[in-house]
Amino acid sequence: MTDDTGIQARIDTTRPHTARIWNYWTGGKDNYPVDQAVGDQIRELHPGIGEYALADRRFLGRAVRHLAADVGIRQFLDIGTGLPSADNTHEVAQRVSPDARIVYVDNDPLVLVHARALLTGTPEGRTDYLDADLRDTDTILERAADTLDFSEPVALMLLGVVIFVEDDAESYAVVRRLMEALPAGSHLVLSHTITSPAMPDVDEAVAFWNENGTPRLTQRTPAQVARYFDGLELLEPGVVSCNRWRPDEQDLRAPAEVAMYGGVGRKA
Repeated sequence: MTDDTGIQARIDTTRPHTARIWNYWTGGKDNYPVDQAVGDQIRELHPGIGEYALADRRFLGRAVRHLAADVGIRQFLDIGTGLPSADNTHEVAQRVSPDARIVYVDNDPLVLVHARALLTGTPEGRTDYLDADLRDTDTILERAADTLDFSEPVALMLLGVVIFVEDDAESYAVVRRLMEALPAGSHLVLSHTITSPAMPDVDEAVAFWNENGTPRLTQRTPAQVARYFDGLELLEPGVVSCNRWRPDEQDLRAPAEVAMYGGVGRKA
């Protein structure tokens, strides 16, 4: 674990940050007035944006429950963890299977400050936390191997994180490199902010964010998001609005179409 003093020095409270704004939208308390101000301005441009932050979170829970309960996955590599909130990956997985192992990865200093909250799991299982960038795949895989057994299936969780890799070719290469290192039976769970002619206010909100916040976000079309699953067996219903991926009763009451798309794919 990184020294807390060094981590605190890396936190910039003068500029809004995406992890803190998402925390604000989902009802968390780990944010600052600058995040709240910009979050409110973005919500004015796109009133439904808080809905897709929540949709992404609920998608994570349903995907992890399916993989742990129905598929039998016992290992999860969650990159771009974000700030801890209710029902984190290890909580959902270990509720199903107490012996599940989870490795969280993020390079956000505020997330690292709260990382210890993610390290409280069941006695039978194990959770770990790595300070690393998504692009540094070799480091992630090498260090995650201290906790995960890469001879057994792993669920790679990339929720709202490849949006920070602006170059398309690089973003696809990063996901491909990570999946290539995992054995058959592993799964990719990925979500991504989309751009669509039907949602021009989303484009306006993202443009505002990229002028005022950090890090910059990259939108992609639903077809571009689906490309991350090339070579994998897409689970039904495919790459869809997060609220439409195997919705439960709570999700059926939420807006069906949100600008956050997600899917789950299996490596044969």
